Amino acid sequence: MSGGTVALEVRPKECVVAVDGPSGSGKSTVSRRLATAVDGVYLDTGAMYRAVTWAVLQAGVDLTDPDAIAKIALETELSIGTDPAAPHFAANGTNVDEPIRGAEVTGAVSAVAAVPAVRKHLVALQQAIIASQPRIIVEGRDIASVVAPDADLKVYLTASAAARAARRSAEDATDVAATEADLARRDKLDSSRATDPLRQASDALEVDTTGMGIDEVVQHLLSLLDSKVSK
Repeated sequence: MSGGTVALEVRPKECVVAVDGPSGSGKSTVSRRLATAVDGVYLDTGAMYRAVTWAVLQAGVDLTDPDAIAKIALETELSIGTDPAAPHFAANGTNVDEPIRGAEVTGAVSAVAAVPAVRKHLVALQQAIIASQPRIIVEGRDIASVVAPDADLKVYLTASAAARAARRSAEDATDVAATEADLARRDKLDSSRATDPLRQASDALEVDTTGMGIDEVVQHLLSLLDSKVSK
């Protein structure tokens, strides 16, 4: 998706926007732009799971041991920056912005995120952050269904498998075919886990971003938000 200038101005006094969808659908880019447009903050819940995954890997924990994973998750101190222009994450005082996007964490995050105790812990943290902010855009995989079921606007961003793989491989400088295979693997894991699986909430609006640019998507979401908060 390409960028540009957003024309519509929507700045409600308070709002919570839930943005769900699979990897490569444009959630992060669109959510950050939307947060800036409404003069709000941005929370990347996926990065929280990645930060915990980094801590789990640093501890050398067996990824098939849910109790050990949960213990590390509960002991890990997370620092979360919600500025959409410069979001950042730290785990136990170490900046993890770069390592949490690496192949090792990417390959392990679905296993860590599938542990019920990890999800319960992080969802509570996420809900506390949401409650502390007047305007917040929250992105993830279970925001509309679990984290913020009362959000003012719930959207489910999607895109074709080819488009998602092309975007992600361009970001990570990886092979498109390999990226598409990895996205399919993560989709299967995320949608089939027993606790809070990836799914579209029944009242979320689906937005297919396959043939849309960033501005077009953001403009569309601003229009949807305006119709919700203006009622």
